[in-house]
Amino acid sequence: MTQVTIPFDNVPYRFEVDDSNLIEILSPRRSQPLADLDAAIEQALGSPIGMGNLQDRIRASDRVVIVSDDITRLTPADRILPPLLKRLNDAGVPDTSICCLMALGTHRYMSGEEMIQKVGRAVHERIRVVNHEWRNPDALVDLGQSKQGTPLSVNRLVAEADVVIGLGAIVPHHIPGFSGSSKIIQPGVCGAGTTAATHLLSCRSGGDSFLGIVDNPVRRDMDDMADMVGMNIIFNVVMDSHGAVMDVFFGEKRAAFREGVKLATDIYGVPFRETPDIVVSNSCPCDLDFWQSHKSLYPAQRMVKHGGVIVICTPAPEGVSPVHTDLLEYTSWPSQDIKAGYRDGRIRNGVAAALAAAWAMVREKAEVIMFSPGIPRADKKRLGFSHAESIEEAVAEARRRQGPEARISVLTHAPDMLPVPAGISSRK
Repeated sequence: MTQVTIPFDNVPYRFEVDDSNLIEILSPRRSQPLADLDAAIEQALGSPIGMGNLQDRIRASDRVVIVSDDITRLTPADRILPPLLKRLNDAGVPDTSICCLMALGTHRYMSGEEMIQKVGRAVHERIRVVNHEWRNPDALVDLGQSKQGTPLSVNRLVAEADVVIGLGAIVPHHIPGFSGSSKIIQPGVCGAGTTAATHLLSCRSGGDSFLGIVDNPVRRDMDDMADMVGMNIIFNVVMDSHGAVMDVFFGEKRAAFREGVKLATDIYGVPFRETPDIVVSNSCPCDLDFWQSHKSLYPAQRMVKHGGVIVICTPAPEGVSPVHTDLLEYTSWPSQDIKAGYRDGRIRNGVAAALAAAWAMVREKAEVIMFSPGIPRADKKRLGFSHAESIEEAVAEARRRQGPEARISVLTHAPDMLPVPAGISSRK
């Protein structure tokens, strides 16, 4: 027997797997962070990727909006903004013509103290720092439709700016393939209807998520929307799973993004050597509720065989979601029924509908057994998942369904992992 240890609810959780069943235990790879982040930021600003110097693209009369990801992300905006503002000032743009907009998507509004924490007190005292008021129709502008046909409702500050610069992080993501670049515009500073449409676009029929796929319909749609609002410049970082910055990428949005994706794939990519019958997928570090920990589904979905079993392990002390409380009414439906329910008006929350459809698509590839002390048995059933009192019980049930010789892989930090096939031998 092999003893497996995973971080669960801030303590080690140990369970055993028979050696004849265990394929491998996979964890994020360790990498060396930048030794001098401030020097790297200065170097990146001085050597843009895919464009000339920033000062040559800016006029003194320009209104500049810097769009930053919010407090739920670890991007060090407080370190990036001071040298970026200096270059804008050097080009003649005064602080009074610069605004930093918090790209909340459909997250809750940030408090004043959270904004100070994100951008730094000195920056907060220099320039205007505001939330994206996605609930306020007066704060949004209708710009028509993208090439994909997505209705584009975007923050008025962005639509009316002369220069838009995006700050964010590049990490594998199940909706656009990777976060970063134009994702700071959509869903970052768009209306809920735009976000719902894009999320539903990611729920392709008969396939896995877009996790780790660079070129896909969602990314192309987001890039088109960023083009429509004139967001052509980004400053993105690639971090490890602990938030340490590995490298920084500044320049034209498509070119800088492509360079960042190469490193993100290297940092988060984890080769796996065999298609497992069962994947034990742990939600650390996205443990608060299932609205976070659902990110543990998609790496497992990418690996597991069709008809296999995924075991989800998550503390989820706040349950499925303290905000999107209505989604349990339809999360057990087939994915096509969920999408149809949103189109015909039976489901009003499009973002929740899109995630529910994504969860359903996972179930349509593999059964899901959940060990979660924070999610009641009845709610697991409404998610379309089976309940287990422990990981041991979940693994035993998965083996009962798949057979005593079922092959098992374990993901210790699934949300921070991008499984990459490496000489796969698929078992029928």
